[in-house]
Amino acid sequence: MCKPVHQEISLPATPAEVYHAYLDSREHAKFTGQGARMSTRVGGAFTCGDESITGINVDLVPGKRIVQAWRLSYWKEGVYSLVTFSLKKKGKGTLLTLDHLAIPSDERDEIDDGWETYYWTPMRAYFS
Repeated sequence: MCKPVHQEISLPATPAEVYHAYLDSREHAKFTGQGARMSTRVGGAFTCGDESITGINVDLVPGKRIVQAWRLSYWKEGVYSLVTFSLKKKGKGTLLTLDHLAIPSDERDEIDDGWETYYWTPMRAYFS
């Protein structure tokens, strides 16, 4: 495994709106432009990125935190990373802190860049 990905993103939406958009299948698909089947319960399975990402919700605190066991479809069977989204009110918007741990070392740079490309840029546009 490699150095974790840590990112802090300001979004022009409330923590509740960001939480909902990420976990609601239709909203997730709308802002990413890719198919998603999300779950809103702990232990619930999800797929997103047109099924290129799969996983299970580990912890959910509405409007505050999402923790997921997360994997790309081509990773070796049984290999998961851990993604935590922490949401805090910041002015009229949200400070989203991402911590992505236990990433296979050859994937780290692509995943680091991918969060901006596939999530933060589209989310900023979606909420603007």
